[in-house]
Amino acid sequence: MCRSGRPALLLPVSLLLLASAPAFGDAGMWTFHDFPQDLVKRQYGADISSAWLDRVRSATLRLSNCTASFVSPAGLILTNHHCAEGCLDEHSTSEQNLLRGGFLARSREQELKCGTQIADVLMSVENVTDRVAAAIRGLDDRAANDTRKKTLTQLEQACEQESQHARSGPLKCESVDLYQGGQYWLYKYHRYDDVRLVFAPERGIAAFGGDPDNFQFPRWCLDMALLRAYGPNGKPAATPNFLALRPEGPQAGELVFVSGHPGTTERLLTVAQLETLRTVELPRWLLRAAELRGRFIEFAKTGLEADRIVEDPLNGLENSIKVRRKQLDALLDERLLNAKRDEEAALRARVAADPQLAAATGDPWTDIAKAQLRERELYLPYTFLEAGAGFNSRLFSYARTLVRGAAERPKPNTERLREYRDAALARIAQRLSAPVPLYPALDKLTLSFALERMREWLGPDDPIVRSLLAKDSPDMLATRLVDGSQLADPKLRQRLWDGGAAALEAAHDPMIEFARSVDAPARAVRKRYEDEVEAPVDAAAEKIARARFRVYGTSVPPDATFTLRLNVGTVQGWKEDGHEVEPFTRLARLFERATGQEPFRIPDSWLRVQGALDRETRFDLSTSNDIVGGNSGSPLIDTGGRLVGLMFDGNIHSIAGSFWFDPELNRAVAVDPAIMFEALRKVYQADGLLAELGRR
Repeated sequence: MCRSGRPALLLPVSLLLLASAPAFGDAGMWTFHDFPQDLVKRQYGADISSAWLDRVRSATLRLSNCTASFVSPAGLILTNHHCAEGCLDEHSTSEQNLLRGGFLARSREQELKCGTQIADVLMSVENVTDRVAAAIRGLDDRAANDTRKKTLTQLEQACEQESQHARSGPLKCESVDLYQGGQYWLYKYHRYDDVRLVFAPERGIAAFGGDPDNFQFPRWCLDMALLRAYGPNGKPAATPNFLALRPEGPQAGELVFVSGHPGTTERLLTVAQLETLRTVELPRWLLRAAELRGRFIEFAKTGLEADRIVEDPLNGLENSIKVRRKQLDALLDERLLNAKRDEEAALRARVAADPQLAAATGDPWTDIAKAQLRERELYLPYTFLEAGAGFNSRLFSYARTLVRGAAERPKPNTERLREYRDAALARIAQRLSAPVPLYPALDKLTLSFALERMREWLGPDDPIVRSLLAKDSPDMLATRLVDGSQLADPKLRQRLWDGGAAALEAAHDPMIEFARSVDAPARAVRKRYEDEVEAPVDAAAEKIARARFRVYGTSVPPDATFTLRLNVGTVQGWKEDGHEVEPFTRLARLFERATGQEPFRIPDSWLRVQGALDRETRFDLSTSNDIVGGNSGSPLIDTGGRLVGLMFDGNIHSIAGSFWFDPELNRAVAVDPAIMFEALRKVYQADGLLAELGRR
């Protein structure tokens, strides 16, 4: 399950252009507006036209947590099962567990609305680098940091206001920085905020093998789900630019593309920043997460309902632990970190060799290294207070959103915290009003654990810790806050959001009062972090970006930012410990691996029809495409623009793709269309969906 999977590409395009590029360089997470069409033509003989790019762009969706694609003209969306688990959980009860049992709507009326899901289609982009640069020119680091944020907010606001009168309808405008602040863009989206669940198989087949198989290959996972986008008129969206599925899937060695929204990579970070990740951030996160996982597991053992409640958060946590553990392993590999040191030294040498460039650049690497020392000092208070690790509770999240929203919305748009700018308010309101179930027992567990860890890491004499826990234990405080709060009611949350500060004061809700009590110290540490870490790092990163552009141009792709990218690879396996790993798995091996016990238990629906299934059907496949978390649900596309796979994971080697690219070992993993159609036809008898997908 690739919630944060981190695979790679066949040959780094940068290696084809730059003889000086390091052995572990950037692969190919290219923006659509800078995709190297000519290079792909020369290297692979594939003619990727502008019309091809436009059609793929408009067929690719960004969900709130993943990627997806339109696969019919009536708004049908294909993504991963694990991307739809929140919606499945939202509609599950103790009597009907949709995560375990699956779901199929046999009519449009039966489709289930996903309360917090959205689907964004990128319509156009605009380069605003010059306007941002002009606004911050001549300012010191702190002033530049504040002005940059205000300028981006102004640009987003103006963009959305202008789109109100467009024939295509209003747009959601989002500022994006690429190349560590070397470029600034406005990305303009059409948003569907009515997304409904159409089909999802049982989790037992969607995530067959569970955590033991996660980030492994060979795999046998039908990690797919179908959603549908609806328009404001309550009817299915008209989506003429969709990706038709190629039922037989791709062939070994075939050229394929992944269009999607990779979440985050750190390939352009300096060595000093990578060392902070290695020695501070990742080890401390892993310590907390490992203990929380143990508590989740013990909670699940208390009963069937507890097991159901904790299933989704436990799956997500286990996935994240595996990702960060392998990221730490990568950063502890001196062979790879030395490659980053060599890459950084090569760029610095090129800068030093050009007197004019050297004078303009200065020594931003040292500036970042100094800021890292301050980041290490602020890491714990920032993590627990502002990032919320000390208050891990869904009720607290609602309370903080309400408290800060009431304080921020009366301010001018450019003076607010960025997450409360006008462009974000509709999404906040949607999340607050969504009828997502809240489980008090789980909220008490996570909040109590968070308070314990905050007391442990900040110390019992820390002023915030003393103010919160002078009379209560973490368990007592968590119980009092959760049991006393009424914020589980979405209608109440909506009224409080609409009513602002006066409504919050009148509510006398203990969780709101708690959130208000910690807001000032959290804002204070955030301000210190922004001024003393973020500001100097951003200023230095922009200098490095300008130097990199002077030396390399845009021949090296930017880091991932959960914005639309396209990359090229081939269907291929790899060599592991001297033996070849084939790029395809087949259905027969699924039944051979089954044990009858979780997580290797095949659902009864499959066992009932196993005699009718074609055991030679291809199940999952591996490719050399460059994907990370956020690419889950991305379409794998052939040169004809047809969908030939559904990305859902990477092999274990791919996790290091967050920092660098190893073409020999990094592989992405996809669901083959052949097993999708075999399952829909023979296991689920989903004749209506087969017809909509063009396979009667």
